[in-house]
Amino acid sequence: MEETLPPCPKCSSEYTYEVGTLLVCPECAHEWAPAPAASADDAGDGVIRDAVGNVLADGDTVTVIKSLKVKGSATGIKAGTKVRNIRLVPGVGDHDIECKVDGIGAMQLKSSVVRKA
Repeated sequence: MEETLPPCPKCSSEYTYEVGTLLVCPECAHEWAPAPAASADDAGDGVIRDAVGNVLADGDTVTVIKSLKVKGSATGIKAGTKVRNIRLVPGVGDHDIECKVDGIGAMQLKSSVVRKA
């Protein structure tokens, strides 16, 4: 079976090939990451889920599941820290939770590093 690779997004060449996890165009030397395939779990419905799959909503309380480094803070955020009254926002990159962390202040977190409390 032959797998069909997408054409180059820069020059539309059909002669793309894979190098590791990247796709490469031999005509214009453009390299890009392929779009992830939609799975059955990821319906693309815009719902934000925590690390274990629970649906998050504004005002929820979450627990940080792994220690996080924070620029400008000597301690960072330790695993097990509870964060109350979160707000779901379209943030920068994967950062989709806006909150205030005790001892740190206002910041954005990724939903993949929290668990609904």
